[in-house]
Amino acid sequence: MMDSSEEIDVNAVARDLISQVAVILRTTLIHDPNNIAVSSLIDKLISIINGLIASEGTVALELRGDFFYINDARIRYSLEYLLNFDYLAREFRRREMGGIIFNERTTSEDLKTFVRAFNFSGSCQKPLEVLEEKLFDVRSFSIDRLRNVVDNNSLEPRKMVKKTYFNAVSFTKGVINKIKSGEKVNIRKAKRVVENMVDQIVEQEQLLLGMTSIKDYDEYTYHHSVNVSVLSISLGQRLGLNRKMLTELGIVAIFHDIGKIEIPFEVLNKPTNFSDAEWNLVRKHPIWGVKALLRMRSLDDITIKSAIVAFEHHLNCDLSGYPKIQKKFELDLFSRIISLADQYDAMTSSRVYSRVPLAPDKALSIMSERSSTQLDPLLIKFFINMVGVYPIGTLVMLNTRELGLVYESNQLFGTRPRVMIIIDRGGSRVKGNVVDLIEKNEQGDYFRTIVRTMDPNKYKINLAEYLL
Repeated sequence: MMDSSEEIDVNAVARDLISQVAVILRTTLIHDPNNIAVSSLIDKLISIINGLIASEGTVALELRGDFFYINDARIRYSLEYLLNFDYLAREFRRREMGGIIFNERTTSEDLKTFVRAFNFSGSCQKPLEVLEEKLFDVRSFSIDRLRNVVDNNSLEPRKMVKKTYFNAVSFTKGVINKIKSGEKVNIRKAKRVVENMVDQIVEQEQLLLGMTSIKDYDEYTYHHSVNVSVLSISLGQRLGLNRKMLTELGIVAIFHDIGKIEIPFEVLNKPTNFSDAEWNLVRKHPIWGVKALLRMRSLDDITIKSAIVAFEHHLNCDLSGYPKIQKKFELDLFSRIISLADQYDAMTSSRVYSRVPLAPDKALSIMSERSSTQLDPLLIKFFINMVGVYPIGTLVMLNTRELGLVYESNQLFGTRPRVMIIIDRGGSRVKGNVVDLIEKNEQGDYFRTIVRTMDPNKYKINLAEYLL
């Protein structure tokens, strides 16, 4: 058995292996595997693999959920590796490939064969079968089919995600109504609901992020709280927070706007712009939120963290927001995360302050301009990378004159997400075939490219009809 120092070394080597594979696959999208720069990268990868084989005997690289494992040990990595890990995980899933097992020392030719086969299979109807066929003569390694880690006994992943999301909305509605009626609420009862969301984000992040793009006008308050929670947990995961912290972040996010229960209904739901007096009333909700949370049944760590975020989430990074403070201090990490998620969901919804929802890409553009003043400049970069240049639910016009909804973002190639075609080039509604904008023809040209974003409201497109 290895001692702890050896385990750390194996994790570091395995992390470099995964990153190196991703770099090679990305580089060979542009250069041939025989290119001298690619050959050099492959030589380095061979050294890593054969070194691990010498010490471990077999090297099994597997994708389980959103995490990679080497010989059943989960590989932990820092933020600098994020893009490479995300890219490789996404490309494995596209090919329905769950792992690659090296049983003996490998060679440059075997790896070049793998790279060519891997890149070619990405645009095929049955990618894994094509990959297996092209690697038939390779003996140093084999590939495995992707296994679904979601508990799938009775519900397929999309249905489980939908159930998790609406359970959270229902819970939030019940809690807010209890607080309104003056009942005591134990904030820790949110733990089980949020833990389910954390599980789904770890295993099906894109599906749960997609749920946040489905806005409900009549129940905005509850959906907004859950959307902010989902977006915050997802961002927290990318920042490397552990499950306990992700759960705490999700709970705190649900209660960030609790002070709005004190705002009169006719003000909060006013169909026209607020007057100065009404704005002054709305700006009191952070302080009211603190008071509501401190009246909770138990004053524990989660309640205190929730009160801090309720107070800080509109302060802005430069402390230029509200409520006004006399002494400067640094905002809590949870506050900085939740203020990002709060602004994004509010701007892309048809309620609160802006009566007309912004297209997701326009909202991200405005948020980028607020970097360093209102919003944390580092976190905004991670947030945009998370939701994508064209977030899920964005209606786009393609150069083929087809209309589509962004179905899944591509964090490496931000302008080339997966898109669900809903109107064909003849102008007819279609069922919703999902295409990948990274696919190219034999000449190396992209089949489809986004020309511009569109307003789904003008086309009377119900996002829920497609994304659910």
